[in-house]
Amino acid sequence: MKSLFNKYIDTYKGIAREIWFLSIVTFINRAGAMVIPFLSLYLINQKGFTLPQVGWIMTFYGFGSLVGNLIGGKLTDIIGYYKTIVLSLFTGGLGFIGIQFLDTFYSVCFGMFFLMIAVDIYRPAIFVAADAYSINNNVTRNIGLIRLAINLGFSIGPVIGGILIARVSYSSIFWVDGITCILASFLLIALLKPKKKKNEEMPVIQVKEGISPYRNPAFLLFFLVMIINAIAFIQYFSTVPIYYKQIHGLSEDTIGSILFLNGIMIVFLEMPLIAWVERLGMSKITATILGIVFLALSFIILNFSSLFGVLIIGMVLMTIGEMIGSPFSNALALKMAPKGRKGSYMGLYSMSFSISHIIGHNAGMNAIHYFDFDLTWYGMFFILIVAAIIIMYLPNLMKKQQL
Repeated sequence: MKSLFNKYIDTYKGIAREIWFLSIVTFINRAGAMVIPFLSLYLINQKGFTLPQVGWIMTFYGFGSLVGNLIGGKLTDIIGYYKTIVLSLFTGGLGFIGIQFLDTFYSVCFGMFFLMIAVDIYRPAIFVAADAYSINNNVTRNIGLIRLAINLGFSIGPVIGGILIARVSYSSIFWVDGITCILASFLLIALLKPKKKKNEEMPVIQVKEGISPYRNPAFLLFFLVMIINAIAFIQYFSTVPIYYKQIHGLSEDTIGSILFLNGIMIVFLEMPLIAWVERLGMSKITATILGIVFLALSFIILNFSSLFGVLIIGMVLMTIGEMIGSPFSNALALKMAPKGRKGSYMGLYSMSFSISHIIGHNAGMNAIHYFDFDLTWYGMFFILIVAAIIIMYLPNLMKKQQL
C-alpha cells in the first residue's frame, strides 16, 4: 500500500510551482461552479421554460462560449495568459451573480450569451499557461493537474449545489458561484503577480511560425472530431440530469452525488492513469480514440436496464473516457500548434466545446422531446463511433504536413 501511495505521489513530481498556483485558483473557482449542472433543471423548474426554450437558451450559451474562446485565444496571444485569466474570473463572477435576476426568455438568452463570453476567454489562456510552464515536456501532466483541480472543485460543487437548492434556494448557487469566481481572480493576483518581477511571464511572441489553424487540414479534422465528442459529452450537463430526474425520479441532491462520483474518480485516478498510458507508449491520437469509445459506451449502457446501478456504471464509463481522452487531446492540440500561434490554436480547440454547446444542448433537448431518451442515447453512441473512425485518418494528414 505504501509503495502504491508513493507511485501516486511520484506522478505529481516535476510540476512547476506556477502550475500548482494556477491549480489552486482553478479549484476555488470550480468549487463554486454549481450552476452549470443544475442549469437546465433551474430553467425548467424555476423559470418555467419548456424543453425547446431551454434548448435555445443553451444555444445562446454555446454562442457566447464560441465568441469567448475566439476572443480568449486572441487576447492570450496579445496580452498574455495571466491577464486573460484574471479578466475572465472577475467578469464571469459578476455575470453569474447578475443572470439570476433575468426572467424573460429573450433576456435570459442574451444574458447567457454575455456570461459565457466572460467565462470562456479563460479556456485558451489556461491551456497556454500549462504549456508555458512545462518542464521536460510534461505538458500533459500539467494539463492533468489543472483538470484535477477543475474536477476536485466540480465534484464538491454539485454536492454543495444540490444541498443549497434543497435547503435554501436556487438563487443561492448563483451567489456562491459568482463570489468564488471573483475571489479566485484576487487569489491569482496574490499568488502569481509577485513572481512576474523575478520570473517574467512568457513574453508575447510577435513572430508567428507555421500556418493559421483555420488553414491547417489536420487540425481542422481534429477540430471536427472534438466537436462531435463534445456534443455527446455535454449531454451529461443538460439532458442526462433531466433523464435522472424524469425517468429515474432522482432528487437534485442525489443527482449532485452522482456527479460527485465523476469528480472524485478524476481526482484520485486521472494523474496515475495519464502516467500509466504514457509508460505504455500510447500515442496521443490512440488515447483520444480510446476516450471517445468509453464515452460512447457510457450512453449505450443506459438503455440496457432501468436499475439505478446502470446510472453509476454509465458515469464510471464516461469518467474513464474523460480521464483518458481530455488531457491527451489537449496535449495533441498543443503539439500541433506552431510557435507564436498557440493561443489561436487553443482558442479554436476550445471553440469545439463552444460549438457543441450551440448544437448539442438544443439537439439533445429536442431529441428527447420528440423521440425519447432511449433513441437519443443510441444517437449519441452512433455519432461517437463515427468520430472515432474519422480521427484514424489524422496520422496520415499530420505526416504529410510533418506535424
